[in-house]
Amino acid sequence: MAQKGDQLEGEILQCSICLDLLKDPVTIPCGHSYCFHCVKGFWDGEDQKGIHSCPQCRQTFTPRPVLVKSTMLAALVEQLKKTGLQAAPADHCYAGAEDVACDVCSGRKLKAIKSCLVCLASYCEKHLQPHYDSPPFRKHKLVEPSKNLQENICSLHDEVMKMFCRTDQKSICYLCSVDEHKGHDTVSAAAERTERQRELEGSQQQIQQRVQDREKDVKLLQQEVEAINQSADKTVEHSEKIFTELIRLLQKRSSEVKQQIRSQQETEVSRVKELQEKLEQEITELQRKDAELQQLSDTEDHTQFLQNCPSVSALRESTPSSSIKIRPLRHFEAVTAAVSELREKLQDLLREEWTNISLRVTEVDVLLSEPEPEPEPEPEPESEPEPEPEPEPEPEPEPEPEPESRADFLKYSCEIKLDPNTVNRQLFLSEGNRKVTLMEQFQSYSAHPDRFTGWQQVLSRESLTGRSYWEVEMRGKGTVRVAVAYKNIRRAGDGNECLFGSNDKSWALRCDQTNYSFWYNKIKTSISGPVSSRVGVYLDHRAGILSFYRVSGTMTLLHRVQTTFTQPLCAGVGFYIWSEGGAFCKIK
Repeated sequence: MAQKGDQLEGEILQCSICLDLLKDPVTIPCGHSYCFHCVKGFWDGEDQKGIHSCPQCRQTFTPRPVLVKSTMLAALVEQLKKTGLQAAPADHCYAGAEDVACDVCSGRKLKAIKSCLVCLASYCEKHLQPHYDSPPFRKHKLVEPSKNLQENICSLHDEVMKMFCRTDQKSICYLCSVDEHKGHDTVSAAAERTERQRELEGSQQQIQQRVQDREKDVKLLQQEVEAINQSADKTVEHSEKIFTELIRLLQKRSSEVKQQIRSQQETEVSRVKELQEKLEQEITELQRKDAELQQLSDTEDHTQFLQNCPSVSALRESTPSSSIKIRPLRHFEAVTAAVSELREKLQDLLREEWTNISLRVTEVDVLLSEPEPEPEPEPEPESEPEPEPEPEPEPEPEPEPEPESRADFLKYSCEIKLDPNTVNRQLFLSEGNRKVTLMEQFQSYSAHPDRFTGWQQVLSRESLTGRSYWEVEMRGKGTVRVAVAYKNIRRAGDGNECLFGSNDKSWALRCDQTNYSFWYNKIKTSISGPVSSRVGVYLDHRAGILSFYRVSGTMTLLHRVQTTFTQPLCAGVGFYIWSEGGAFCKIK
């Protein structure tokens, strides 16, 4: 009786919104009680209506009542919690919106704990008990609670579908097998389940095997990631150590040069000051003699003058002429020149070696194979087939040949747009940054470190690393260079280090009105043949192939380069000779 009383008390102290014990209980004007946050959330949803109601009796309140904690209910809830009853026991929990309800319970239904595939009903623990106690019910198939039991009923005959039609691939009842599906290949649902379960297990084994294979691949890749990270960290550490040693060596040499200069400075200054002191002493002595001679010269007694006057020859011998020669001020300029020469040599050495270092860095590569498609499970043959001969191993795929026709080239066409941050101020971009026009007036572009300042050139925004093909259409009478270049090509100034084809960072096809020529690192290669208004450019970065084609109905090779590209490339266009009427290029 006590247990029943506790259960009843727990139901009384439940919130009808959350179906749990009251938390921070409040009582509204109609007398019903709720959790503070439950009724507050309910009324927040009614704020737009301006009228607030009780979730149970629907009595309305205007204005919105102030929620005040119910002290007595809060004390009762706390007392109930101390008895160990937090809410209704699990076997007596009521079914919510997401739960499967017991089909036997009347009134407020409890949660179902099992569903019967024979009865096609769901039961709570209390109403399920006959399935355990009564022998006829023990043969029924019990499963986890399901809301889809009615899908097992045939819509035509209102019978349980216990058979499967293999002809139509659908579940049917017994009446369907002798009516609509008469003559079809029908089996029991259990037999079809057994057959498909076996196929499913076969597919599952294949999937599990593939999962294991992929897990091994993932583990290998993880090991590769760790190896790359360790190698990179170790290399960075060693590189920093080496560069630090180089810096220390340069600082040491700088200190030694400074010390030698200061030591030589001290020696030279000391020697000069010693000579200076001698000269100052000689000046003092000469000034003393001059004073004596002046005093003698002022003597009026002829006899005294003649007795004390030294001979003229003696005076001339004691007065030698100056023997000091002052050299031009070039004391330590030779040292400065030597240090400057050393700096130039170091810069040249670093510039040459830096390419090798960058190339070694880009050679760090991990090749990932494409995942193989999952094989579809093959149906098991009815009779055992004859053993087939083992297939011969497939030969290694040959490298993809270079395109020949324009259709082949267009397979590698890529979207190229010109970069507004690189365009020279005398060029104007249009048509989605695909067209560039040479203008007479300078454009009002903002300052940017990537902008070409001396040459009328522009680079693409995209970096090209794989196989790429694009075409440049030219109009007007200007001379154009169609080029590719590394991103680190110099931009500021009008020197060769900025001009497409006049340095080791760019390759360019110069297109005049009457001929073509190829330029790289200031070396010109003349190209014979007629000119066209359209030039195609094909790049295979990994293979180191760069080809230029004349496009006029057919593809005619103008020049082909075989080299090693150490960095990603950008497409480029430049104008060099202006003529009336202007000129423009359009990336196709």
